[in-house]
Amino acid sequence: MQSDEEEIRQLVSTWMAASKAGDVETVLSLMADDAVFLLPGQAVMRKADFAVAARAQSGQDAPQFDGRSEIQEIKILGDWAFMWSKLTVIVTPPGGAQSMTRAGHTLTIFKKQSGKWVLARDATMLVPVPNP
Repeated sequence: MQSDEEEIRQLVSTWMAASKAGDVETVLSLMADDAVFLLPGQAVMRKADFAVAARAQSGQDAPQFDGRSEIQEIKILGDWAFMWSKLTVIVTPPGGAQSMTRAGHTLTIFKKQSGKWVLARDATMLVPVPNP
């Protein structure tokens, strides 16, 4: 049996792999229905907004996503947990145009729902990284 921390680490790993594969449905399955995303300079994004944006970026002419999440800390508090990480996301537009890299920190809150950890809140503070 996995510990709560191991389950959360696996959730992050699954999220990253599904994002890279363009598997929108798997990513959506990893978040609570009332999930909220906070992004600098943008309006609050809810799960439904995330789903619309993600589905619009899927398909043959979709950008390619890659990245890595370096978990710095996970704390479990009953059926709630928080994590902060260093996140790097690389987006390559269709047609092989130059990729764009964004990096920074995230603060994520998870909750246990029906015995499974899901993302409930996420504050992402990524900024553009100049390409070499």
